[in-house]
Amino acid sequence: MNAAPVTAAPDVKSQVSAAEWQTRVDLAACYRLVAMHGWDDLIFTHISAKVPGTEDFLINPYGLMFHEISASSLVKVDQAGNKLLDSPYEINPAGYTIHSAIHEVRHDVTCVLHTHTAAGVAVSAQQQGVLPISQQSLFVLSSLAYHAYEGVALNHEEKARLQADLGEHNFLMLHNHGLLTCGSTIADTFLMMFTFQRACDIQVLAQNGAAPLIAIEPQILAGAKAMVAAVTRSAQGMGGALAWPALLRKLDKEDPGFRL
Repeated sequence: MNAAPVTAAPDVKSQVSAAEWQTRVDLAACYRLVAMHGWDDLIFTHISAKVPGTEDFLINPYGLMFHEISASSLVKVDQAGNKLLDSPYEINPAGYTIHSAIHEVRHDVTCVLHTHTAAGVAVSAQQQGVLPISQQSLFVLSSLAYHAYEGVALNHEEKARLQADLGEHNFLMLHNHGLLTCGSTIADTFLMMFTFQRACDIQVLAQNGAAPLIAIEPQILAGAKAMVAAVTRSAQGMGGALAWPALLRKLDKEDPGFRL
């Protein structure tokens, strides 16, 4: 049996603004980078980005794997989940619940990225959550919140609790579920997830060793917010703007289909 071909709405680029098209290209790149790093979970997680100048957002077509997603195939929806541009695909209902909840209240947030990686879920199942045992963990702990597991996110009543738990934080650990980052740019949101994931990888590896763990000194931990603020000021954000062009060069060399 032959696999069905990947399809997309016809000539999307001509139907959207230049700003929306650039957002589509960057968001499609983000999907492919998540796949490249092995953080995807078949078709079952999601990344969203606001359409510039609107409250609408773009999200993955439900049924495509992350390495298949392109600028044209992304689905544009309003805050109620209605499709705003013709697409042969629907969206993940749980993805809509989580992403619409954050976009609804966090007007400083452009992008929301959610994963189900093995290390991320493993740490999310630990009572203490992220431990202060690595430099990466300091960046996460400077703006980390937690949200209790309520089952698959299909209950819209959960949105208010998720919003309250996230507050003004940029890292969210969903207990028994996975990791989430949100930021003012797609580049920063990806870099935050890179750091979050690396902190969880390190924690799981360290816990598997035979030696006791060395925690970062409390005074250093207490100064984490000021330290991160200083680093991000010098990098004009989380540093995504510095890393993103290099990441796009890598994609253009190895997987350029995201631009279609």
